[in-house]
Amino acid sequence: MGILDTLGEVAGAVAAVEGAEKLDPNAGLLTKGIAAIAGFKGAGALEEMVGKKEDEADAAPADDSQS
Repeated sequence: MGILDTLGEVAGAVAAVEGAEKLDPNAGLLTKGIAAIAGFKGAGALEEMVGKKEDEADAAPADDSQS
């Protein structure tokens, strides 16, 4: 899953740069770089959160059956 995680992070970076360009068509290299880093880190954090939610959802039915 390492490759899929990286692809998701890269997609987040690209989306963030595109968003920055739409907000400011004359955005400089620094602005685009910061947007790319923020998008990369944000996508990674989002994927972690979704993974944790899926793990909790999988664990919840197992806990109910034991009671």
